[in-house]
Amino acid sequence: MRWSQHPGIAEYPLIPAREGTVMPKARYTFELPTHNVEYGQEVSVSDLNIDPQAQRTLNERRAQNIANNMVREAIGSIIVSKRDDGDLYIVDGQHRWRACVLAGISTIRADVHQGLTQPEEAILFLIKNRESHKPRPIDEYHVGLTGGVPLFVDTDRILQKHGLALGSSSTNSVGAVSGVLQITDRYGASVFDRTLAIAEDAWGRAAETWDGMLLGGIGQFIGRWGDLVNDAELAKKMQKMGTAAKWRSEILSRSSRGGFNNSGTGSRTSTAYKLVADAWNHGRTANKRIEA
Repeated sequence: MRWSQHPGIAEYPLIPAREGTVMPKARYTFELPTHNVEYGQEVSVSDLNIDPQAQRTLNERRAQNIANNMVREAIGSIIVSKRDDGDLYIVDGQHRWRACVLAGISTIRADVHQGLTQPEEAILFLIKNRESHKPRPIDEYHVGLTGGVPLFVDTDRILQKHGLALGSSSTNSVGAVSGVLQITDRYGASVFDRTLAIAEDAWGRAAETWDGMLLGGIGQFIGRWGDLVNDAELAKKMQKMGTAAKWRSEILSRSSRGGFNNSGTGSRTSTAYKLVADAWNHGRTANKRIEA
Protein backbone atom coordinates (compact mmCIF):
# COMPACT_ATOMS: atom_id res chain seq x y z
CA MET A 1 0.00 0.00 0.00
CA ARG A 2 1.32 3.42 -0.92
CA TRP A 3 1.19 6.37 1.39
CA SER A 4 -0.87 8.34 -1.15
CA GLN A 5 -3.47 5.57 -1.06
CA HIS A 6 -3.68 5.53 2.69
CA PRO A 7 -6.07 8.14 4.14
CA GLY A 8 -4.85 10.42 6.91
CA ILE A 9 -6.35 10.65 10.33
CA ALA A 10 -8.19 13.86 9.47
CA GLU A 11 -10.03 12.11 6.65
CA TYR A 12 -11.63 9.56 8.98
CA PRO A 13 -14.38 10.39 11.49
CA LEU A 14 -12.67 8.16 14.02
CA ILE A 15 -14.44 6.96 17.13
CA PRO A 16 -13.29 4.47 19.72
CA ALA A 17 -13.90 0.82 18.86
CA ARG A 18 -15.26 0.30 22.37
CA GLU A 19 -14.47 1.30 25.89
CA GLY A 20 -11.11 -0.22 26.75
CA THR A 21 -9.22 -0.57 29.97
CA VAL A 22 -6.64 2.15 30.40
CA MET A 23 -3.15 0.64 30.25
CA PRO A 24 -1.46 0.95 33.66
CA LYS A 25 1.36 3.45 33.88
CA ALA A 26 4.62 2.50 35.48
CA ARG A 27 5.87 4.75 38.23
CA TYR A 28 9.60 4.62 38.79
CA THR A 29 11.19 6.46 41.70
CA PHE A 30 14.70 6.87 43.08
CA GLU A 31 14.96 5.96 46.75
CA LEU A 32 17.79 6.10 49.28
CA PRO A 33 18.04 4.86 52.87
CA THR A 34 18.36 7.32 55.71
CA HIS A 35 22.05 8.03 56.30
CA ASN A 36 24.39 10.58 57.86
CA VAL A 37 25.71 13.52 55.85
CA GLU A 38 28.52 15.85 56.93
CA TYR A 39 28.01 19.15 55.13
CA GLY A 40 30.70 21.61 54.09
CA GLN A 41 33.74 19.44 54.84
CA GLU A 42 37.09 20.52 53.43
CA VAL A 43 38.67 17.46 51.80
CA SER A 44 41.94 16.90 50.01
CA VAL A 45 41.62 16.75 46.23
CA SER A 46 44.19 13.96 46.13
CA ASP A 47 42.04 11.78 48.44
CA LEU A 48 39.06 11.72 46.08
CA ASN A 49 38.30 8.82 43.74
CA ILE A 50 35.93 8.27 40.79
CA ASP A 51 33.89 5.11 40.26
CA PRO A 52 33.15 5.01 36.49
CA GLN A 53 30.15 2.74 37.08
CA ALA A 54 28.47 5.37 39.22
CA GLN A 55 29.52 8.45 37.25
CA ARG A 56 29.08 10.03 33.86
CA THR A 57 32.02 10.10 31.43
CA LEU A 58 34.55 12.79 32.39
CA ASN A 59 34.76 15.55 29.77
CA GLU A 60 38.35 16.79 29.97
CA ARG A 61 37.64 19.87 27.84
CA ARG A 62 34.80 20.90 30.15
CA ALA A 63 37.06 20.49 33.18
CA GLN A 64 39.80 22.56 31.53
CA ASN A 65 37.32 25.33 30.73
CA ILE A 66 36.27 25.41 34.40
CA ALA A 67 39.92 25.52 35.47
CA ASN A 68 40.68 28.34 33.04
CA ASN A 69 37.90 30.47 34.51
CA MET A 70 38.16 29.26 38.08
CA VAL A 71 36.75 31.47 40.82
CA ARG A 72 37.80 29.66 44.00
CA GLU A 73 34.99 31.09 46.11
CA ALA A 74 32.33 30.06 43.57
CA ILE A 75 33.17 26.36 43.25
CA GLY A 76 30.59 25.38 45.83
CA SER A 77 30.35 21.94 47.43
CA ILE A 78 30.67 18.66 45.60
CA ILE A 79 28.92 15.46 46.71
CA VAL A 80 31.12 12.71 48.11
CA SER A 81 30.47 9.21 49.45
CA LYS A 82 32.60 7.88 52.29
CA ARG A 83 32.58 4.11 51.96
CA ASP A 84 32.94 1.65 54.82
CA ASP A 85 36.68 1.28 54.14
CA GLY A 86 37.14 5.05 54.53
CA ASP A 87 37.76 5.76 50.84
CA LEU A 88 36.12 8.87 49.39
CA TYR A 89 34.30 8.64 46.04
CA ILE A 90 32.88 11.58 44.12
CA VAL A 91 29.14 11.27 43.49
CA ASP A 92 28.57 14.68 41.90
CA GLY A 93 31.15 17.31 40.99
CA GLN A 94 33.88 15.37 39.21
CA HIS A 95 34.42 18.17 36.68
CA ARG A 96 34.94 20.73 39.44
CA TRP A 97 37.28 18.26 41.16
CA ARG A 98 39.25 17.74 37.95
CA ALA A 99 39.37 21.50 37.41
CA CYS A 100 40.94 21.89 40.87
CA VAL A 101 43.55 19.29 39.95
CA LEU A 102 44.33 21.17 36.73
CA ALA A 103 44.43 24.52 38.55
CA GLY A 104 46.67 23.22 41.35
CA ILE A 105 44.08 23.67 44.09
CA SER A 106 44.68 21.18 46.91
CA THR A 107 41.33 21.10 48.72
CA ILE A 108 37.65 21.35 47.87
CA ARG A 109 34.52 21.69 49.95
CA ALA A 110 32.25 18.62 49.99
CA ASP A 111 29.05 17.24 51.47
CA VAL A 112 30.12 13.79 52.63
CA HIS A 113 27.49 11.02 52.63
CA GLN A 114 28.29 8.04 54.83
CA GLY A 115 27.41 4.36 54.61
CA LEU A 116 26.15 4.20 51.02
CA THR A 117 26.73 1.20 48.78
CA GLN A 118 27.93 1.59 45.19
CA PRO A 119 24.37 1.14 43.83
CA GLU A 120 23.13 3.77 46.31
CA GLU A 121 25.87 6.15 45.16
CA ALA A 122 24.59 5.70 41.62
CA ILE A 123 21.04 6.51 42.73
CA LEU A 124 22.26 9.61 44.59
CA PHE A 125 24.02 10.74 41.41
CA LEU A 126 20.78 10.37 39.42
CA ILE A 127 18.79 12.28 42.05
CA LYS A 128 21.29 15.14 42.10
CA ASN A 129 21.44 15.39 38.30
CA ARG A 130 17.84 14.75 37.30
CA GLU A 131 16.79 18.41 37.22
CA SER A 132 19.99 20.31 36.50
CA HIS A 133 23.22 19.56 34.67
CA LYS A 134 21.53 16.40 33.45
CA PRO A 135 24.00 13.74 32.27
CA ARG A 136 23.90 12.30 28.78
CA PRO A 137 21.08 9.76 28.47
CA ILE A 138 23.51 6.89 27.88
CA ASP A 139 25.53 7.86 30.98
CA GLU A 140 22.33 8.06 33.03
CA TYR A 141 21.35 4.65 31.69
CA HIS A 142 24.60 2.95 32.70
CA VAL A 143 24.64 4.64 36.09
CA GLY A 144 21.01 3.62 36.57
CA LEU A 145 21.93 0.00 35.89
CA THR A 146 24.70 0.21 38.47
CA GLY A 147 22.18 1.59 40.95
CA GLY A 148 19.71 -1.18 40.18
CA VAL A 149 17.04 1.44 39.43
CA PRO A 150 13.95 -0.46 38.18
CA LEU A 151 13.37 1.87 35.20
CA PHE A 152 16.80 1.09 33.77
CA VAL A 153 16.88 -2.54 34.87
CA ASP A 154 13.47 -3.24 33.30
CA THR A 155 14.46 -1.49 30.07
CA ASP A 156 17.72 -3.43 29.91
CA ARG A 157 15.92 -6.73 30.55
CA ILE A 158 13.59 -6.16 27.59
CA LEU A 159 16.45 -5.07 25.34
CA GLN A 160 18.39 -8.23 26.20
CA LYS A 161 15.29 -10.33 25.54
CA HIS A 162 15.28 -8.95 21.98
CA GLY A 163 19.05 -9.25 21.58
CA LEU A 164 19.55 -5.49 21.55
CA ALA A 165 21.99 -3.07 23.12
CA LEU A 166 21.43 0.63 23.77
CA GLY A 167 23.52 3.62 22.76
CA SER A 168 24.07 3.54 19.01
CA SER A 169 21.97 2.87 15.92
CA SER A 170 22.67 -0.47 14.26
CA THR A 171 21.02 -3.77 13.46
CA ASN A 172 21.43 -4.94 17.05
CA SER A 173 21.42 -1.65 18.92
CA VAL A 174 18.97 1.17 19.60
CA GLY A 175 20.30 4.72 19.53
CA ALA A 176 17.23 6.47 20.94
CA VAL A 177 18.15 6.16 24.62
CA SER A 178 15.71 8.77 25.94
CA GLY A 179 12.95 7.47 23.68
CA VAL A 180 13.01 3.88 24.89
CA LEU A 181 13.33 4.92 28.53
CA GLN A 182 10.29 7.13 28.05
CA ILE A 183 8.24 4.20 26.75
CA THR A 184 9.11 2.10 29.79
CA ASP A 185 8.65 4.99 32.19
CA ARG A 186 5.22 5.99 30.85
CA TYR A 187 3.68 2.65 29.96
CA GLY A 188 5.75 -0.09 31.58
CA ALA A 189 8.16 -2.80 30.47
CA SER A 190 5.44 -4.96 28.88
CA VAL A 191 4.52 -2.17 26.46
CA PHE A 192 8.19 -1.67 25.57
CA ASP A 193 8.47 -5.41 24.97
CA ARG A 194 5.46 -5.38 22.64
CA THR A 195 6.78 -2.27 20.88
CA LEU A 196 10.06 -3.94 19.92
CA ALA A 197 8.29 -7.13 18.82
CA ILE A 198 5.82 -5.25 16.61
CA ALA A 199 8.57 -3.16 15.01
CA GLU A 200 10.65 -6.24 14.18
CA ASP A 201 7.64 -8.16 12.87
CA ALA A 202 6.72 -5.23 10.64
CA TRP A 203 10.12 -4.24 9.28
CA GLY A 204 12.60 -6.97 10.14
CA ARG A 205 15.83 -6.60 12.04
CA ALA A 206 17.62 -3.50 10.75
CA ALA A 207 18.95 -0.21 12.10
CA GLU A 208 15.96 1.65 10.62
CA THR A 209 13.57 -0.56 12.58
CA TRP A 210 14.82 0.84 15.90
CA ASP A 211 14.37 4.50 14.93
CA GLY A 212 13.30 6.50 17.98
CA MET A 213 10.35 8.17 16.27
CA LEU A 214 8.95 4.85 15.09
CA LEU A 215 9.37 3.11 18.43
CA GLY A 216 7.90 6.12 20.18
CA GLY A 217 4.82 6.09 17.97
CA ILE A 218 4.25 2.35 18.40
CA GLY A 219 4.85 2.56 22.14
CA GLN A 220 2.38 5.42 22.53
CA PHE A 221 -0.28 3.55 20.53
CA ILE A 222 0.16 0.30 22.47
CA GLY A 223 0.40 2.20 25.74
CA ARG A 224 -2.97 3.81 25.12
CA TRP A 225 -4.86 1.09 23.27
CA GLY A 226 -2.91 -2.11 23.83
CA ASP A 227 -5.84 -4.03 25.30
CA LEU A 228 -7.73 -3.55 22.01
CA VAL A 229 -4.85 -4.39 19.68
CA ASN A 230 -3.69 -7.66 18.16
CA ASP A 231 0.05 -7.19 17.77
CA ALA A 232 0.51 -9.55 14.82
CA GLU A 233 -2.31 -7.87 12.91
CA LEU A 234 -0.90 -4.41 13.61
CA ALA A 235 2.59 -5.45 12.45
CA LYS A 236 1.18 -6.90 9.22
CA LYS A 237 -0.75 -3.72 8.46
CA MET A 238 2.28 -1.54 9.23
CA GLN A 239 4.39 -3.66 6.90
CA LYS A 240 1.91 -3.08 4.06
CA MET A 241 2.33 0.65 4.47
CA GLY A 242 6.02 0.48 3.62
CA THR A 243 9.49 -0.01 5.02
CA ALA A 244 10.77 1.61 8.19
CA ALA A 245 12.75 4.05 6.05
CA LYS A 246 9.56 5.02 4.20
CA TRP A 247 7.72 5.50 7.48
CA ARG A 248 10.50 7.71 8.77
CA SER A 249 10.48 9.80 5.60
CA GLU A 250 6.72 10.27 5.83
CA ILE A 251 6.94 11.27 9.50
CA LEU A 252 9.60 13.90 8.77
CA SER A 253 7.60 15.20 5.82
CA ARG A 254 4.38 15.53 7.79
CA SER A 255 6.13 17.10 10.77
CA SER A 256 7.91 19.67 8.62
CA ARG A 257 4.63 20.64 6.96
CA GLY A 258 3.35 21.48 10.41
CA GLY A 259 5.82 24.33 10.71
CA PHE A 260 8.92 25.02 12.80
CA ASN A 261 7.14 24.60 16.13
CA ASN A 262 5.98 21.13 15.10
CA SER A 263 9.37 19.79 14.03
CA GLY A 264 10.59 18.57 17.42
CA THR A 265 10.92 15.01 18.68
CA GLY A 266 7.60 15.13 20.52
CA SER A 267 5.72 16.21 17.41
CA ARG A 268 7.41 13.53 15.31
CA THR A 269 6.49 10.86 17.82
CA SER A 270 2.90 12.11 17.76
CA THR A 271 2.96 11.93 13.96
CA ALA A 272 4.27 8.38 14.15
CA TYR A 273 1.50 7.54 16.62
CA LYS A 274 -1.13 8.83 14.19
CA LEU A 275 0.37 6.78 11.36
CA VAL A 276 0.27 3.65 13.52
CA ALA A 277 -3.39 4.43 14.20
CA ASP A 278 -3.90 4.86 10.44
CA ALA A 279 -2.45 1.42 9.86
CA TRP A 280 -4.62 -0.21 12.51
CA ASN A 281 -7.81 1.52 11.32
CA HIS A 282 -7.32 0.87 7.61
CA GLY A 283 -10.09 -1.31 6.25
CA ARG A 284 -12.11 -1.21 9.46
CA THR A 285 -15.67 0.01 9.69
CA ALA A 286 -16.22 3.25 11.55
CA ASN A 287 -17.46 1.58 14.73
CA LYS A 288 -14.33 -0.60 14.96
CA ARG A 289 -11.73 2.12 14.56
CA ILE A 290 -9.61 3.53 17.35
CA GLU A 291 -9.60 7.29 17.85
CA ALA A 292 -6.07 8.64 17.76
